Amino acid sequence: MRSTTPRRTGSAGRPGRPRSADADRAILDATRAALVELGWGKLTMGDVAARAGVAKTTLYRRWSNKSELVVDAVAVLFDELELPDRGGLRADVEGVVLQFATLLERPEAKTALMAVVAEATADEALRGRIRTAIVERQKRLVLLGRERAQSRGELPPDASGAEGEAAAARAVDLIFDVIAGAVVHRSLVSSAPVDAAWAREFSALLLRGLAAGQPR
Repeated sequence: MRSTTPRRTGSAGRPGRPRSADADRAILDATRAALVELGWGKLTMGDVAARAGVAKTTLYRRWSNKSELVVDAVAVLFDELELPDRGGLRADVEGVVLQFATLLERPEAKTALMAVVAEATADEALRGRIRTAIVERQKRLVLLGRERAQSRGELPPDASGAEGEAAAARAVDLIFDVIAGAVVHRSLVSSAPVDAAWAREFSALLLRGLAAGQPR
C-alpha cells in the first residue's frame, strides 16, 4: 500500500494539535518543488512554508530542520514503489528495477535524493535518518520478494534459529544494496538508460548469484 503521509523516524512527536495529512502532503510537495527550483543551498524552511500555505511554526512542529524535512520528502516518493506478483522472481526483480528507474527520472526525486546524499557525506545524523526513513523502509520489497520466491521454491528456505535469521538479514541487506546501488549508479552517475533490456540482463545476473547460495 502506498504511503501518503510521512512516517516520523528518529524523533518523538511533539505536543499540540493533531497533524493534518493534507498539510503534510502540501509541505512535502512544496519541499520537493522548492528544491528543484532553488537547490539545497537556497532552500529555507520559510520558503517551503510560504509555498505550502502554512505557518513556519507548523513546519517546526513536524521537522526540526531542513535536513529532516527533505529526507521525509524523498522518503514518501520511495514509498510509492510496489512489488506486484508477476509469477516469478526474475520478473519481480525486473519490475521493481524499472519502477525504481522511472521514479529516479522524476526531477523532484532525482534532485532531492542527490541533495540529501551529498549533504549526508558530512552529516552523520543525516546519514542515520536516510537509513531509517528510506533504506530500512524500502527493504520491505526485498523481504516480500524473497518470501514469494521461497514459497515458489525458487530460493531455499532460511535456516532455523538465530544463525539462520542472521544469515537471512545479511542476504536482505546485500540484495538491497546490489539492486539500489546498481540502479542509482546507472541512472544518476552514469546517466545511462535503465530500460527493459538492461533490467533483464541485470536480473539474470542477480539471480545467478542468488542461485549460488545465501551469504554466510
